[in-house]
Amino acid sequence: MAGKTPKKSAKVAKKAAAKKPLARQAVPKATATRGKGHAVAAKPRLLSGGNPQIAKGYGDAPVQAYIAAMPGWKRDVGRRLDALIARTVPGVHKAVKWNTPLYGIEDQGWFLGIHCFTKYVKVTFFRGMSLRPVPPGESKSQDTRYLDIHEDDPLDEAQFAAWVKQASQLPGERM
Repeated sequence: MAGKTPKKSAKVAKKAAAKKPLARQAVPKATATRGKGHAVAAKPRLLSGGNPQIAKGYGDAPVQAYIAAMPGWKRDVGRRLDALIARTVPGVHKAVKWNTPLYGIEDQGWFLGIHCFTKYVKVTFFRGMSLRPVPPGESKSQDTRYLDIHEDDPLDEAQFAAWVKQASQLPGERM
């Protein structure tokens, strides 16, 4: 039997060889390789409406990745909103879920979310009907209110910070 390969081993080798091209294609979307195996960050994909597709994650890093991927003028709006929220609510918890940055209080849920659309950035206050004054954007949900920020809209930072502070003191949304 010397020099012969058992049938079972030949089948296993054949299956492994068939799978190799598929394994090579399984490159994570967040990274790509550039020559000699050096990893480089791939640009996140923009979904319809210009919302960045960011993997689910907790903490500041995925939120910063989302903001960095926001297209054009929306990136500056995202940076301003994030800084205002962090300054207004020290120790705020951050996450990205469903391609949306969320802000909340540990063990109390989420009080605010941000989402990009083609012509504006939408800020969602999950308990917005309890805020004074109530944010302008209506929702089909009874408690939720929105603030839509367009490219040339001025942002009333004092009012926004007041809403953020109020929202952070209310029971959050569990998601």
